[in-house]
Amino acid sequence: MPLIQQSSYCSPVWLPGGHAQTIFPALFRRVARTTSRAERLELPDGDFLDLEWADQGRSRLAILSHGLEANLQTSYIQGMAAALIRRGWDVLAWNYRGCGREPNRLLKMYHSGATEDLGSVIAHAISNHSADSIDLVGFSLGGNLTLKYLGENQHQLNPKLNRAVAFSVPCDLACSSKQLALRSNKIYMERFLREMRAKIRTKARMFPGQLDLTGLDQIQTFEEFDDRYTAPIHGFRDAADYWQKNSCRPFIPRITLPTLLVNAANDPFLGDDCYPRDEADESSSFYLEIPRTGGHVGFIPQCGTYEYASEARAAEFLAEI
Repeated sequence: MPLIQQSSYCSPVWLPGGHAQTIFPALFRRVARTTSRAERLELPDGDFLDLEWADQGRSRLAILSHGLEANLQTSYIQGMAAALIRRGWDVLAWNYRGCGREPNRLLKMYHSGATEDLGSVIAHAISNHSADSIDLVGFSLGGNLTLKYLGENQHQLNPKLNRAVAFSVPCDLACSSKQLALRSNKIYMERFLREMRAKIRTKARMFPGQLDLTGLDQIQTFEEFDDRYTAPIHGFRDAADYWQKNSCRPFIPRITLPTLLVNAANDPFLGDDCYPRDEADESSSFYLEIPRTGGHVGFIPQCGTYEYASEARAAEFLAEI
C-alpha cells in the first residue's frame, strides 16, 4: 500500500500559501546552466527534438521532462540536473516540440499525452549512452507524460529503466483545466494562454490557411483553446476527448516500475481528481506522497538549505534499492 501517509516536507513559514509557494521560485530562483552538450534528435515523421546532456559516462542516467510552456532551461529542470549530477548521475534534458528557440517543423506540436516523443528520447538515450540504469523525472505536464508512458508500455519497458519520480502532476486533465479556470488562478491561465496564442500565430504563418485565428485573443480557458486548436491539430474530437485520452490517471494502475508521485495538497493547479489515492492504495509499484504544502512545482527549502526539497526527494527515491 504505497500511499505515503506522512510527508516530511513543510514549506518555510515566511512563504505561506500555495500561490506564494508556486510563484516565488518561478520569479526569483536562478540556477546555473548544468546541461551543456546540445544535440538535435531527428524524428521519423520529419520533425525534431532539441536535447541537452550533462554526460561523463556514468552508470546512471536521468531523463528530465519539463512542464507546460517551459523548456529545459527552466530553473526546476536545471536545479534537478545539478542535484542528480552531484550524486553521481548523468542527465539528459529535452525540449518538447516547439519549446526550444525555433518552432518545430510540423503543424502538430507537443501536448499532455504525446508519449511517443518521450519514447523517442528514451530509445535514443539507450542507444547512445552507456548507463546501466535510466531514471525518469517529470514535472507537471512532463509528469503526466512520464506516468502515462510507464502505464502504456508496462509490458515492453526496456530493462535499463530503473525508477521514476513525478512532481505536481495534473493526473486528470479535465479536473486540472477546470481548476485553472477559477478566478483565483487567472494569473496562471493568462500567462499560459499568452504563450500558447503566440505559438498558434506562428503556426498560422508557417501553414497558411490551415488555422483560423478568428477570436484567438478572446479565448479565456484551456477548454476553449483545446477545443479550438489542441484537439483538432492532434487528432482528437474536442477538448473532452483530448483530456480523457491523455490523462495519466487511468494508466497508473498499469505501472510496474517503482514510481513516486509528489503532489502538494495546496497546489493551486490541482483538484481532487488529481490525487490518485486509490491507485496508490492498490499498487505495489506506484507511490503517492501528498505534502501539506509546496504549491505547484515549488517545494522551496527551509532556511539554511540551498537544495529544493523536490530535488532531495527525487534523489532519495531514485537511489533506493
